[in-house]
Amino acid sequence: MTPRILIADDDPVQRRLLEAMTRRFGYEVETAESGEQALSRLAQAAPAPIALLILDLVMPDLDGMGVLTRMKELKLSTPVIVQTAHGSIEAVISAMRAGAHDFVVKPVGAERLQISIKNALSADALAGEMRRMNRRSQGSLTFKDLVSHSPEMARVIRLGERSAHSTIPVLIEGESGVGKEIVARAIQGGSDRRGKAFVTVNCGALPANLVESILFGHEKGAFTGATEKHVGKFVEANGGTLFLDEIGELPLDLQVKLLRALQEGEIDPIGSKRPVRVDIRLISATNQNLIELVKRGLFREDLFYRLNVFPICIPPLRSRKQDIPDLARRFCARFSAEEGRTVRGLTPEALALLDSYDWPGNVRQLENAVFRAVVLAEGDELTVSEFPQIAAHVAGFDVRVPPLPEMEPQAAPREREIVRVEVKDPNVLPLLGPSGELRKLEDLEGETIRFALQHYRGQMSEIARRLGIGRSTLYRKMKEYGLGEEGSEDHASETSLVA
Repeated sequence: MTPRILIADDDPVQRRLLEAMTRRFGYEVETAESGEQALSRLAQAAPAPIALLILDLVMPDLDGMGVLTRMKELKLSTPVIVQTAHGSIEAVISAMRAGAHDFVVKPVGAERLQISIKNALSADALAGEMRRMNRRSQGSLTFKDLVSHSPEMARVIRLGERSAHSTIPVLIEGESGVGKEIVARAIQGGSDRRGKAFVTVNCGALPANLVESILFGHEKGAFTGATEKHVGKFVEANGGTLFLDEIGELPLDLQVKLLRALQEGEIDPIGSKRPVRVDIRLISATNQNLIELVKRGLFREDLFYRLNVFPICIPPLRSRKQDIPDLARRFCARFSAEEGRTVRGLTPEALALLDSYDWPGNVRQLENAVFRAVVLAEGDELTVSEFPQIAAHVAGFDVRVPPLPEMEPQAAPREREIVRVEVKDPNVLPLLGPSGELRKLEDLEGETIRFALQHYRGQMSEIARRLGIGRSTLYRKMKEYGLGEEGSEDHASETSLVA
């Protein structure tokens, strides 16, 4: 989802100018005429949450400083860019101390505003990601930390919040990489076991001969090689939560012991003379159809009904593509900080590419793709070129891999060829005509001016500056190429706006 920016200014002319400029950057924009109206909108999640507030410091009734104070009282963490007409250093210092991320002086230039917006959104994404990671490590992650704009995930969050207030066994279903463990941690973080032990066991990765020992523990000398006592995962999770991932991979003989542990609340370590009482909250997860496993005799029916008391099904990422932009920005902010890079976000074209892909590996695959892109990035934004493997599977992108040359006998291995991604961009002017001959310069110049008129929406000063020519030269060339009618309406609107 494209970030939504709120502009709060009592001056209608300034609002319109900022709105047009911000929309041109590719963001969704809303406006507010007063501080009270801005606060009211910030507190609402519909139609979409506000990602950034551009706030005028001087407004009647509730001014900018009052808005910042009220935001702190209401615990609204939306990043704020304040704007002032005079650039008073005292006002700027006060605003920054009150929580503003940056400031701009009216009238702000397009480049200055765009950089400020990118920096604010990047810093906010990084702060949110670090906050989630800290809460996860402390066992205090809650469903409020799981940002999602998908109706399917909203249902998952509602079910998870309800299950968190009881000790009911939860079975989380979903494909690999959808985030089953994150949901399990959020359930614990919203329960009375918050901050207690959260022990994760991947049942599919346990050695067959050590499954029982790893889960239930063993006494010293219980079997060959048992030189020390091992308490097991159940005892480690005592008082907290035990998360059994890929529960469908658990061997049948261990399923019987797991069922007894859940029913009786006690386990039998290998070699122990008496059972051990345990107090755990069990959350299990699977990427398989357990009912089919029961029909095939690979999973006990009684254990299935014991685990499947409160099922939660997490949809795959391809079914909740509204979450892809936010997830990508969060991953980009985190990996940029970890790798010491200055990548501030993703271009609209890169986000469109990610949105067009099906993501069979779900959130885990997206995370790894963004990690690789951050390492490859040469600029301050991730572009389509940083996602060659994704582009190879999306229509409209052509990946060409040059063939490796044949190696002579006993020749040293050659370096691996670099994959080149060719993006079919409709905005690129072809240099050759249909006949295969080079096009005339005047044809290319005419198409360039026509594209500039559309791209900059008829803003003649901006077009002339970008093309490196004077305004009078621009008007003359427009007349030569018959482009006067295309730019006349936009030129008139530009003149009226400035007036």
